[in-house]
Amino acid sequence: MGKNKPKGKQTCVFQVANRHLKAKNKAKPVRTTLKHIKAVKNETVENLNQIFSEIQRDVASVPKSVASEPKKQTQVVKEPPKEPVNVDSAAQLFSQL
Repeated sequence: MGKNKPKGKQTCVFQVANRHLKAKNKAKPVRTTLKHIKAVKNETVENLNQIFSEIQRDVASVPKSVASEPKKQTQVVKEPPKEPVNVDSAAQLFSQL
């Protein structure tokens, strides 16, 4: 039974476990900057959400009767020209150009 024993140095079956691990790399400045930007954006989004939710509450609390009042339309009256248009003089001036 013991005929297949390795002679000399034994080969390690678990080679990955015996390797020396590299030291972890330092955090890259781009990545930390992106994390900072993301944190700032999250704060601003939270602030805006809070402001808009307050505005929604204010709008909901306004009485509906004020919103349902019909708006009066103002009519714009065009005044007729004071002097009649002289077509002949306009044609002469146009021909001079």
